[in-house]
Amino acid sequence: MKRLPALLVALAVHLMTLGFVVLGAWTILTRADSLLSWLFGALCLAIGWVLRPRLGRLPADAEVLDRDSAPELYAVAERVADRVGVKRPRKVAVRDLATETRYDRVGLPRTPVLVVGLPLWLALPPRQRVTLLATAYARVPTGEELVVSGALDTLEAWRDALMEAGPLRVREEAQTRITAASLGVADQPGTTYEVAGFLGRLVGRVLGGPVLLVRYVLRRLARVGKPRTRERQEGLARRVASPAELAELEELKAGGYLAPMQAAALRGETATAIRQGALARSRLTADGVLTSAPHCELLGTRESERVDEELTSHYARAIRGFGLIT
Repeated sequence: MKRLPALLVALAVHLMTLGFVVLGAWTILTRADSLLSWLFGALCLAIGWVLRPRLGRLPADAEVLDRDSAPELYAVAERVADRVGVKRPRKVAVRDLATETRYDRVGLPRTPVLVVGLPLWLALPPRQRVTLLATAYARVPTGEELVVSGALDTLEAWRDALMEAGPLRVREEAQTRITAASLGVADQPGTTYEVAGFLGRLVGRVLGGPVLLVRYVLRRLARVGKPRTRERQEGLARRVASPAELAELEELKAGGYLAPMQAAALRGETATAIRQGALARSRLTADGVLTSAPHCELLGTRESERVDEELTSHYARAIRGFGLIT
């Protein structure tokens, strides 16, 4: 992104959100005996709450693993994090049906958490598992990127509130039923409501114009910097994996690994059999068949097998739902 202009626009958006919170608190504290002050202050605080920057959080289907139950997985996660140059994950979680592996900082204390998607993890040989972790660590955003992405989320909330609001469908259906039941004799209720709703949407579109303009400018500034962001991420990942290994992983992600695993799951094969089938495919090369799946110094074959032993019960549970992955 164009760093300084994008950062200034994003900070202005966040300052506007903070301004609502300060205004609401000041209004309530200075005139605590006024009902109008309480109503206006509460409204400002509510707007600030809705527009607040979102803290990262774990997906609902993620299960955090205890270090004692998965020491080898924690160990390889920490070795790769050290090599890439990011903070070691304090927690490692798994997701049964998500193919993506992510590294995020969650909650107010910004706890680093690695979330491993089991379907792709099950299909990878040791070397590609390390590459997968490296790419996940490399995608961690910088502080400036977090500020800009948070501002974009706030502008999206503004746009939804100002531009996407419409009449309540339940009320429209009720009004239609009343009119039909009375054969048009009864007056249609809600004329005042309809006028107020129309005026509200009109005001929303007028106020939404500047919001859309700021959103457009910030998105353009962020889009200009995407090549630089990708270059930074690739540079971090290359501390662990070669360009050929990164390209191989991207090609595998695009497809080809999941269908055989789903077919094996439908045949009732165990996690061990599915894993061996995936490793057999990884041993095929242009020069013949390797005696073992490709590994590297950060994760050897035996360490990878111990990781599989730690995740056996999770694999068995995940395989039962492989048919739901699209």
